Amino acid sequence: MATLKIPDKISSTFHYDKEADVLYISFGEPKPAEGIDIGDGTIVRIDPETEKLVGLTILQFSKRTGELQG
Repeated sequence: MATLKIPDKISSTFHYDKEADVLYISFGEPKPAEGIDIGDGTIVRIDPETEKLVGLTILQFSKRTGELQG
C-alpha cells in the first residue's frame, strides 16, 4: 500500500448525515477525490493530482460509537 501524505496545518470540517449514518471529514476545502475503501466501512479520499489525503468517510458511524443513537 502506498504511503498517504497528510496535509500540514490545515483546517478540517465534519458533516454527519444522520439519515445515512455517515460521517464525512474533509481536510481543507472539500474537493473531488478518489475514494479508497480501506475496510470496515472506512473510505479514505485522496487527491489524485497531489496524492494527499483530503478526507475520510466513515459508514455506520453511530453504530461504531454508540454516541449518536437514540
